[in-house]
Amino acid sequence: MSTGIHRRADQERLDGLHASLAQEFEVQTARLTELTADTGDPGQAHTQSALIAATRQTLEQITGALRRIAEGTYGVCERCQGDIPAERLEILPHARYCVPCQQKQNG
Repeated sequence: MSTGIHRRADQERLDGLHASLAQEFEVQTARLTELTADTGDPGQAHTQSALIAATRQTLEQITGALRRIAEGTYGVCERCQGDIPAERLEILPHARYCVPCQQKQNG
């Protein structure tokens, strides 16, 4: 297989991922809008705050992945500059680090 075909397949994969992330961004944005609407139930305030924080974090992660796609750095570890395995990106599309660097980041 020539590199042109590989590049086209990679670009198609990135285009599909971009579309999927953009759609998820819209879903999460709508969810955040719903969550921030005043429910009037003070008993749910703590739970609602946690859901809002989690949704905002998800939106930040999606935005970061979309930015990296646009910049051409998607799939490159931000710490060691090595490739992030495709399997990891399939499971965690917003991954910023390869597994060893993520473990160092958490540790």
